[in-house]
Amino acid sequence: MNKISPKEEVLANARKKFDKDLLDYIDECMKKDHPKSFLIAILHKVQEKYGYLSKESLQAVAYLMDVPAAKVSGVASFYHLFHLKPKGKIVISICMGTACFVKGAEKVVKKFKEELGIELGQTTTDNQFTLMSTRCLGMCAMAPVVKIGDDIHAKVTPDEVPALLEKYSKAVK
Repeated sequence: MNKISPKEEVLANARKKFDKDLLDYIDECMKKDHPKSFLIAILHKVQEKYGYLSKESLQAVAYLMDVPAAKVSGVASFYHLFHLKPKGKIVISICMGTACFVKGAEKVVKKFKEELGIELGQTTTDNQFTLMSTRCLGMCAMAPVVKIGDDIHAKVTPDEVPALLEKYSKAVK
């Protein structure tokens, strides 16, 4: 019986974590000059495929790229575009840029938090909504601005929040 080394076993387990298309992408990157420079691109592909970067995914990337797990984790946690927790089906992003903040965005945030029962950066227990704050969306004249999925809502008041949530609750069911 052929015995495989612990490293080969770990690599085999890491390869089981991802679908073939993702493994093919990683393999292609590893054949190029300076393969470790593709870490961010690979993390983007993993997140695009699975919606977020789980601890298991980060570990698998580390093994497949032969990069220390601490470096992979550090890169994933440093960049705000990477998500280390699953997101809801609908992401609600409330602009906290100067104009939106001055025009009452914090009151809108407070109402969303009350209605959803979560804090900024969290996802509802039914995985329907994730509540986020965002930097300026460049729509200052329409402040405060809320982005729900791909839809932009202008001059949002706290009183409008329940109706917005009802509208989008129906959309995900």
